[in-house]
Amino acid sequence: MNKPNNLIYLHSNYNSILAKSDTVYKNILVIEDNHAILDVITLILQSEAYKVTGLNKSVDMMPHIDQFKPDLIILDIMLPDGDGRELLSELRSNETTELIPVLMISARYTAQNVEHGDFKPNGFLAKPFDIDDLLDRIEGILAGKTY
Repeated sequence: MNKPNNLIYLHSNYNSILAKSDTVYKNILVIEDNHAILDVITLILQSEAYKVTGLNKSVDMMPHIDQFKPDLIILDIMLPDGDGRELLSELRSNETTELIPVLMISARYTAQNVEHGDFKPNGFLAKPFDIDDLLDRIEGILAGKTY
């Protein structure tokens, strides 16, 4: 199946995309304040058989992590109620979340200035990003790679 490249395609083919993928195999938590971007990422990942939950604020992050048990977190740096780099520090400083891989995304920051103290994400992707790049990073990080 060709990777969907726009929101119209995703909305019009949502049910058929999900019907083709019977296996849900990894949980991904997406924390992104832009609703359109959050929706697109969610639809893309669901079409690839990931189980996805999304948040547009950081305040609910820890309860969602406890309940959802993500295999990967996609974390925007600029959130209305927090800095994603601070959230990364919080994740890495907590023994129950320190090993969860994190892919950080941002329209403002670069891979060089995304680091915050001693804590580094497992990967970084600048917005806007290509769908194939997003999927490649996710698959790589889940396989143990760092970008």
